[in-house]
Amino acid sequence: MIKVKHRTVNVDGIDVFYREAGDEANPTLLLLHGFPTSSHMFRNLIPALADEFHLVAPDYPGFGNSAFPPPEEFDYTFENLAAVMRGFVDGIGLDKYSLYIQDYGAPVGLRIATAQPERVEALIVQNGNAYTEGFIMPFWDPIFAYGEERSPENEAALRGALEIDAHRWQYTHGTRDVEAISPDNWNLDQRFLDRPGNKDVQLGLFYDYQFNIAKYPVFQEYFRTHRPPTLIVWGKNDEIFSPAGAEAYRRDLPDAELHLLDTGHFALEEDLDAIAGHIRRFLGEHLPGERAA
Repeated sequence: MIKVKHRTVNVDGIDVFYREAGDEANPTLLLLHGFPTSSHMFRNLIPALADEFHLVAPDYPGFGNSAFPPPEEFDYTFENLAAVMRGFVDGIGLDKYSLYIQDYGAPVGLRIATAQPERVEALIVQNGNAYTEGFIMPFWDPIFAYGEERSPENEAALRGALEIDAHRWQYTHGTRDVEAISPDNWNLDQRFLDRPGNKDVQLGLFYDYQFNIAKYPVFQEYFRTHRPPTLIVWGKNDEIFSPAGAEAYRRDLPDAELHLLDTGHFALEEDLDAIAGHIRRFLGEHLPGERAA
């Protein structure tokens, strides 16, 4: 039976929680979660692959079981989340790894990849943008409006995105079988979001999202220059990031392998077996010989 370890490491004064399983001698997958979730989104993928891979899934500061330092002690921006994750990678001694990026994991992970390209062996992209194609309105309208003007009116329009009905929608919309999606997902996410001050932090990250888009040319140059082997597994019914966002990667990564899955934003909830199978085969084919499965 695969045992998943639940650990914490201190990164520059911040306790970062992470899940870990598998032999460290095997190829490593660094799993970076989206919003509003945590490493909990990888709870089933980790044991599904741990016989062949070493898997590590951290929670960002302010998310999941990681520390939630007050904003006066930690500036919650995507740049700073990525900086903590780089410190995390160093802190637990990861040298080479493949990156699994989803939603917020894309701007966090691609900042890591552009800063440390020699350490990234492959990319696995799941419903996370690095191109302006694929943003679906009206979901993004209030976020973009807030980025343009941080007014009370624009903030009020976003507060509903921090409540449980919105999270339930993110998990269930576009799925084939709503009854197969565990409500533990949105109930757990809401528990962490309801910590005093956390919703204000999340609003700050909504505002900061515009600076992710400003980084897209840097991410795209990384793709062209370093050509990491890339597997794209994308819930095609997602009404946050459409398949156009998936297909755009192939403009700069023409050899990327793309699979559009008949599910929604959190594709692992419904298509775990398919995604795990694609990862197992793809990394076995593309990692350096001595590290391949």
